[in-house]
Amino acid sequence: MTQPKKPLIVLLAAPESSASVLYGLYDVLLSVGAVYSDMVSGSPGDELLDIKIASADGKPFHCIGNIPIEPHMSADNQATPDAVVICDMFTSIYDVPKGRYPREIAWLRKMHADGAMLTSVCSGSLLLAEAGLLDGKEATAHWAYRDMFQRHYPKIAFRNESILCLAAEVDRIVTAGGVSAWHDLAVYLIARFCGYRHAIETAKVFLISGHSEGQSPYSVMTRPMESSDAQISDCQVWIADNYALAKPVEQMVARSGLNPRTFSRRFRSVTGFAPIEYVQALRIEEAKQMLETDAQSVDDVGSSVGYEDPSSFRRVFKRGVGLSPAAYRKKFQRISRIAKPISAG
Repeated sequence: MTQPKKPLIVLLAAPESSASVLYGLYDVLLSVGAVYSDMVSGSPGDELLDIKIASADGKPFHCIGNIPIEPHMSADNQATPDAVVICDMFTSIYDVPKGRYPREIAWLRKMHADGAMLTSVCSGSLLLAEAGLLDGKEATAHWAYRDMFQRHYPKIAFRNESILCLAAEVDRIVTAGGVSAWHDLAVYLIARFCGYRHAIETAKVFLISGHSEGQSPYSVMTRPMESSDAQISDCQVWIADNYALAKPVEQMVARSGLNPRTFSRRFRSVTGFAPIEYVQALRIEEAKQMLETDAQSVDDVGSSVGYEDPSSFRRVFKRGVGLSPAAYRKKFQRISRIAKPISAG
C-alpha cells in the first residue's frame, strides 16, 4: 500500500535569518507524529510533515551568528508546497528592504498563485509586503516595524498588537509577530495540516504555551527624530523631559509657534502619532519601566507620569498595553526576580 503524501512545508531563509527561528521551526514541525508517542509509550510514530529548507540559490550559507545552513532546495524550485514559512530576515527599522530579495519574492508570488499558503515570522512579512501580497490586508510583524509599515506600505493595515494575524487566512496568508512568535505559527500549522490533537501533543512536548496576551505588553515606543522639521524635532526633545506637565500639547503648540491644526498635521507626519497620543505613549513607557522595577503603588506611578486621576491612568494604560498596570507589574517583575540572583552574583 502506498503511503499518503505528507504535507510539504518549506522554510525560506537567508543570511539575515535567525538560526533560532529556522532550526526551531524545523525541529518542532519535523517532530509531529513521531516524538509524542515515543515520550509517552516508548514507541515512536511516523513523521507527518515533510519539512524542507529553501534559500534563493539553494547553496550553503551562514545566517546570523555565523551559523551554517544547508538548504534542501532553491527558490527556483517549481514544486508547489502546501505552505511556505518566511523566516525572519532582519533589517533595521530605518532600512526598507527594497530590491534586496528579488528571487525570493518572484518565487513567493508564483507559489501563492499556484495555491500555496504563505506565512511569515517577524520581519519575514516585509517580503510579503514587497511582493504586494499584503496590499489591502491586515498583517503583523515585530512591533518595532510599525512605523516602517505605516510610512512605506500604507496599503497594509499593520496590527502591531497581534502575535498571529489570521485576518488574511482566507487568502492563504498568515503573518506572525516577533521572533518567538514562530511558536504560535508552528502550532497553527500543525493544527491546520495534522489536526488539533497533534498540535496539542506537540505543544506538550516542547512546552509551547503561546502568547495569549499579544505583542502589546512587550512593545516599546519607537521615537525617530525628524531633523528636517526643526520645530517638531525641538518639541520631541522638549516633551521627552516634560511629558508629566499639565496640558503638554498646548505647551508644545505654543513652543512651536504654529497654529494648532498645522502643528497637529506636521507632528503626525513626522512621528506617526497625533500629539496627545504621543504624550500618552511617552507616559505609558515611563510607567512601564517604573512598574517593572519600583515598589511604589500603581496610583503613585500614574501620578508621577502625569495622571492625577487613577482610573484614567488605568484605562489609558490597559488600552495601550493590553494589560492592567497590576497585571503588567506581575508579568515583568517575575523576570526581575529571576534575574536578580544572577546579577547579584
